[in-house]
Amino acid sequence: MIPATYPTREEIARLTARMLLEIGAVNFNTKEPYILASGLPSPSYIDCRKLISFPRIRSTLMDFLTVTVMRNAGFEAFDNIAGGETAGIPFAALVAERMALPMTYVRKKPKGYGRNARIEGAMSEGQRVLLVEDLTTDGGSKLSFVDAIRETGASCGHTAVIFYYDIFPETEKTLGDHGVALHYLCTWWDVLAEARAQEAFDEVTLSGVEAFLKDPRAWQAANKR
Repeated sequence: MIPATYPTREEIARLTARMLLEIGAVNFNTKEPYILASGLPSPSYIDCRKLISFPRIRSTLMDFLTVTVMRNAGFEAFDNIAGGETAGIPFAALVAERMALPMTYVRKKPKGYGRNARIEGAMSEGQRVLLVEDLTTDGGSKLSFVDAIRETGASCGHTAVIFYYDIFPETEKTLGDHGVALHYLCTWWDVLAEARAQEAFDEVTLSGVEAFLKDPRAWQAANKR
């Protein structure tokens, strides 16, 4: 069912941050930084995959994501909802259910046998496709998914995520230059503000995380092992 209520963008961001903190999806550690997929260190790590195990929070956030996309892009803007392998698949299915649209998913690379397909499900030429994922950092990984969608003859000018890092200035330009608009629920800045309001972490940790968020490249260079 398409949600009928429309919280403000600011309230959606605050509540999303609160829910991520509540389920332990937010991890801050300035003493022993996490190592990201890039191999670089970070004092913060977000695990949006945990959301699938919390039905009430999962449902609320999918309502938020659906209304955010419709408000920003239009109520009749899409014909197909595609999830990016693997984290985007459950969220794409939930958004597609709410919007009463077909759901597909995009593999990171061809599976190497059978049809050797990257697109699973029915996607056809001319369809307007929304790419759904759990999060985005610098936007780079989205481009491969978008290109795979466009190779079918469909169009993809929008991607929606639950969480956007919002600390790398090139992200929205990278997507924009590829003809893709980004829609999201909250950022690290929203999570940091809510963590402070809740006193979810000690101030030393929060200040250390804030230093990273303000200049992540410099922080990573100084803490690289």
